[in-house]
Amino acid sequence: MKSLWTVWWKELLELSRDRRTLVLALVMGPLLAPALFVGLLTMAESRAKGQYEKPMSIVMVGAEQAPNLVAWLAGQGIERKMLKSDPDAAIRNQDEDVYLKIGGDYARHWREGTPALVEIVHDSTRQDAEVPVRRLEAALARYGQQVGALRLLSRGIDPGVGAPLAVSHKDLSTPESRKGIAMAMLPYLLILSAFLGGAYLIIDATAGERERQSLEPLLATPAARGAIVSGKIAAACSVGFLSLLLTLLAFKLGALLAPGIARQLDMGIGAIGKMLLILMPMLFIGTALLTFIAAGAKSVKEAQSYMTFLMLMPMIPTIVLMVSPVKNQLWMFAVPFLAQNQMLLKVVRSESVSPLEWFVYFLAGFGLAAVLWFAATRRYHQEKLAISA
Repeated sequence: MKSLWTVWWKELLELSRDRRTLVLALVMGPLLAPALFVGLLTMAESRAKGQYEKPMSIVMVGAEQAPNLVAWLAGQGIERKMLKSDPDAAIRNQDEDVYLKIGGDYARHWREGTPALVEIVHDSTRQDAEVPVRRLEAALARYGQQVGALRLLSRGIDPGVGAPLAVSHKDLSTPESRKGIAMAMLPYLLILSAFLGGAYLIIDATAGERERQSLEPLLATPAARGAIVSGKIAAACSVGFLSLLLTLLAFKLGALLAPGIARQLDMGIGAIGKMLLILMPMLFIGTALLTFIAAGAKSVKEAQSYMTFLMLMPMIPTIVLMVSPVKNQLWMFAVPFLAQNQMLLKVVRSESVSPLEWFVYFLAGFGLAAVLWFAATRRYHQEKLAISA
């Protein structure tokens, strides 16, 4: 045990001497991701709010066929815009988000009391056109309901006859669960921070020592190989834990500074504590895996080449769940990355986690970390490890 703590202190002391790496690991990393995340959410919320509230001007082809409709839309904040060029080309060139095309037989159908055709023209692949299209659709739906009700009243018919069903919604979701919809990328950022939080130290402590030819004297000491590996992993986990804590505190600070984000992020002390507890197995898994990989690399550059692949691994469950959401099942809490994703989403949604789910999660997470630790220890028993390239 004394050898383990000696190696732990040695690795932390060496990292503290490299000021640039220390600043990158404990300042730039924990601050950059939350700053970008909170900034993007704030900008998106501000943009969406502005699109819903500010007056909107759209092109209306065939407006002379429906002067009452055009006037009613103007009262709803949707003004008519004149355009001399082809409106379809304007949509394709992204000069316009949407335009309204009123059918040539609109006036005749209106007089006859039959459905009159209006067409909303837009490009469904453009996300920036989503809000204007929804605003126009909602306004036309309200206009159609009002006119339909007035037609029935003019004929002495109760408008309720035309609505045999009164459908209402009872939303059982909590405010936190609705926040979770907007937080689809938050689990990935936190899992990545835990998974690779100690990467700077562990690469230098394994591949870096081998490249500098300082590993052989360390292996020649009476310290057991398991104690050496455990000391390096413990030091990297300490740095990773501190980096993860700073990342969560940065998210909390961002939520406090941005009122709009505070409504979407539950970053209280209790939530931060649960997230740290959830991410502890991933911290050990990532550090042990990187120790195993970097110990077999002959140079720091070779060890760093694996980082691209490792950064993609936590992204897989996030992408899968966004494309094909699935209900929670017990076996999911035993799958690396997927388990962390589901657990973090439960915290964001303020859902309870059963004792059995906690048990399966920690058993699978720390079990995998133990297997990777054993594999890294066995690699340190290889005599060729001390031979540099």
